[in-house]
Amino acid sequence: MDDYGILSLVPALLTIAVAFYSKNVLLALVSGILSGSLILASFNPLHAMQIAIENQVLNEVVNGTQIQVVLVIFIIGGFVKLLEVSGGASAFARRASTIVTSRSKAQVIVWFSGLGIFFTDSGNSLIIGPLYRSVFDEFKICREKLAYILDTTSSPISILIPFISWGAYIMSLIEKSYAEIGLSEESFTVLIKVIPYQFYAFLALATVPIVIFMKKDYGPMRAAQARYLAKIAEEKSAPIKEISQESPVEDEVEITDDRIGIFLYPLGIMVLLIAGLITWHATHDGISSVHIRSTMIIAYLSASLTCAEMMRRYRSMSYTQSLAVFIKGAESMVYISIVLVLAWALGSVNADVHTADYIASLVGDSLPPMYFPMIVFVLGAIISLSTGSSYGTFAILMSIAVPVGFDLGASMYLTIAAVLSGGLFGDHVSPISDTTVLASAGAQCPHLDHVSTQAAYAGVTGLVAFIAYGLAGAYESPMVLPIAVVMLFLSMYFLMRLFGESGESGEGA
Repeated sequence: MDDYGILSLVPALLTIAVAFYSKNVLLALVSGILSGSLILASFNPLHAMQIAIENQVLNEVVNGTQIQVVLVIFIIGGFVKLLEVSGGASAFARRASTIVTSRSKAQVIVWFSGLGIFFTDSGNSLIIGPLYRSVFDEFKICREKLAYILDTTSSPISILIPFISWGAYIMSLIEKSYAEIGLSEESFTVLIKVIPYQFYAFLALATVPIVIFMKKDYGPMRAAQARYLAKIAEEKSAPIKEISQESPVEDEVEITDDRIGIFLYPLGIMVLLIAGLITWHATHDGISSVHIRSTMIIAYLSASLTCAEMMRRYRSMSYTQSLAVFIKGAESMVYISIVLVLAWALGSVNADVHTADYIASLVGDSLPPMYFPMIVFVLGAIISLSTGSSYGTFAILMSIAVPVGFDLGASMYLTIAAVLSGGLFGDHVSPISDTTVLASAGAQCPHLDHVSTQAAYAGVTGLVAFIAYGLAGAYESPMVLPIAVVMLFLSMYFLMRLFGESGESGEGA
């Protein structure tokens, strides 16, 4: 085995540095791949280009497993676009809004709607936001609170669902990282075991109802609500729905009938097929990664056909038009697929230059394995905050953290969960994250106001998640999650008691 010494760190460090500086994930990944290839080629630039393209990128592209993953992601993208265009998701959200009779219910119903539209993190805000803006105006709740709930029920719920594009993407990264260190556990099994340790996702989802039922706000959110009520008092003659309409974003929802079946039937077909096929495989020849991928392809194609047929019947859209919509949705996943291929290539480069071995040799016995997930969580948060991309952070960090954690003897499940939670946390508070921007657009509130008001809540959640990884490192048990939820509740309770104030105006509460 060639010993590249300190040069082994160059691809990983350069990738992270370029990501920080440029905030461009693709450029960061390419920089890491090229730098590693230069080292492998003894700094011969022509040979390095050949190694980078032939031995790294093309080897990953022609890999049968990798192509299967890309195909799954394209099909999921097509289905999500069909469901959005059909108006079924919007009908689902409108139907839910009919039970709103109070400020708390108005916020809870947005939270539930966000959980229900779990299949698209980016489309979530644009589907739900326009439907509830007038409801929040009616109950005199500031748009920053709407943006916060939209943003907190986008990525945090998507990352917990193993059979959507997030799951397919994460499983491919796990499979690649495990192959590099010689572990053979199925990526689906690993992901299922990782879910109880995805502390930030669960805690973020739990923060929303905690805030709602305490009926108070603190920090920037408290100030935003006070400003909103003051503006209403000053402009009583102006229609409430015109207040805070500072974004030029147009409503995406044009179909207004409540044919909720266009949402429920395709989604039901998808869930039933996934459950049925996975159960069949589990009781016959066992669940493998290829079984999961084939199950997802069958389920999502069947759901897409169901949606296309319902759109033909109730929306007067031909199969040709539905196919065009499906293809447009698949095209939207091209960027993710490129990131994925480059992430696989970077993982291969890091393996070839023995990055993990060198880091492990440097750390030696000085770092107890129990602290490693905490470090990974912080590193993931920093990268994701700087780049605005949880996907890119997963790609960069998974190929580094998993091999290093393995060499240190750290828990693989906790390490992977820390990568996911750290990337999710940083993405959640990053002002350049696409989901953060879309939440501002969906709620039609000033973007930086959304960033500042959300950070005050997400920061507490992130701190509790960090502590939870410390507890889980010492006592690796799913029981850490309920303990973390209690810690979160107590933290929010004392913050609300000390600094909180009710945002109610005395009307509609």
